[in-house]
Amino acid sequence: MRQGTPGTHRFAYGRKVGEFIVDADVMARARFGTSQLTETLAALKMLRSAAVPPWHRPWADVHAAAFRERLAGDPVGTALLDAAFGPTWTADFLTVPPSAPDLTIDEELGFLESLDDGAVRADLEVATGPLTPALTATGLAATAAALLRWTWAHTVRDEWPRRLRVLRADVVSRTARLSGGGWSAALDGISPGVRWLANGRLQVNAAPYPPRDVRGRDLLFIAATGPGGWVSWRLPDTYAVVYPVTGVLAGGPAPLPDALVRLLGRTRARLLAALDAPQSTTALTARTGLPLGSVGGHLRVLLDAGLLERRRSGREVLYWRSDAGRTLLAAADEGH
Repeated sequence: MRQGTPGTHRFAYGRKVGEFIVDADVMARARFGTSQLTETLAALKMLRSAAVPPWHRPWADVHAAAFRERLAGDPVGTALLDAAFGPTWTADFLTVPPSAPDLTIDEELGFLESLDDGAVRADLEVATGPLTPALTATGLAATAAALLRWTWAHTVRDEWPRRLRVLRADVVSRTARLSGGGWSAALDGISPGVRWLANGRLQVNAAPYPPRDVRGRDLLFIAATGPGGWVSWRLPDTYAVVYPVTGVLAGGPAPLPDALVRLLGRTRARLLAALDAPQSTTALTARTGLPLGSVGGHLRVLLDAGLLERRRSGREVLYWRSDAGRTLLAAADEGH
C-alpha cells in the first residue's frame, strides 16, 4: 500500500515491504501523530468487514445499515471499493499518508482529488486485477473522496474529540517511551510484525518481503482505531506506519447496571465495563476523563479482587477483564 505523486515514477509497482532501512536523521525527524483520513479509512474497512472485533462491534452495528444504504445508491462507488480492498493489498490512492500529522480530512483529501482516472485504475488493478465495466466511469477520485467524506461525516466526526483524546494519549505514551528507552521501547507492542531491529533496520511486516531504503525521507507513525495496521508511502518523500489502538470504539459510556454500581461503586464499575480490550492507565484516563492517580488506584482494587488481569508492555501495564470480571459484568447485565 503506497502512493506516488503525480508525475513521479512509481517504482516496484505493487511490491510489499518487509523492512525500512533508516538512519539517525530519519529517526530523529520521525513523528507520532493522528490522521483524520487514516481514521476514516479504518472505519470504512471495518464497515465492509464481516469479521469486526468485539470491541468495535457496537460502533459497527450503529452504522452498518446506513453504510449499506449509501452504497446501494452508488454502483460506481461500490465497484470501486470492491476493487480497492484486495486480500493482501489496498489500493494506493486510499492509503496515501498525510504530508504531516494532525491535518484535517479536507487537507488530506486534496491529494486524492488531484489524481486522474488512469492513476486510480492503475492502483485498483494492482489491488485486485482486471476491472469491472463500472470502473470505466470518469471521476473515480471524486467518487472515492465522496465515500470517504460520507464515512467521516456519518461515522467518525461526532466522536472524533473522544477518539482523539485516546489516540493522543497513546502518542504521548510512546513519545515518553522514546525519550526513556529509545525506538525499541517506543515501538514495543505497537503492531504485529513491527519492531525495531539492529543496525538501522525497522521491521514493518513479519513476512519475508524485501527491504526498502528510506534514508533521507520522512517517517510518520499514525495511531488509528482500526483492528490492524498498514504501511504506506507518498513518493518520493514520505513514509508511514499506521498502527492500531484497540478498545476505542465502544461508544459513549453505556448505562451501568445498578447492582454493579452498588457492589463496586460507580467509578470502578465504569472502569470494569470499559476494559473489554487491554488498555493502559493512560488510555483509560483519556477515555474516561478521570484523573490518572484515581484510575490507577481503582485498577489496583479491581485487580486485587480478581476482576482484572494485567501484563507489562514495554514501559506500560495493560489491564483487561478477567474471567471473573466478565462473569460479574454479564450477571449484572442480565439482572439490569
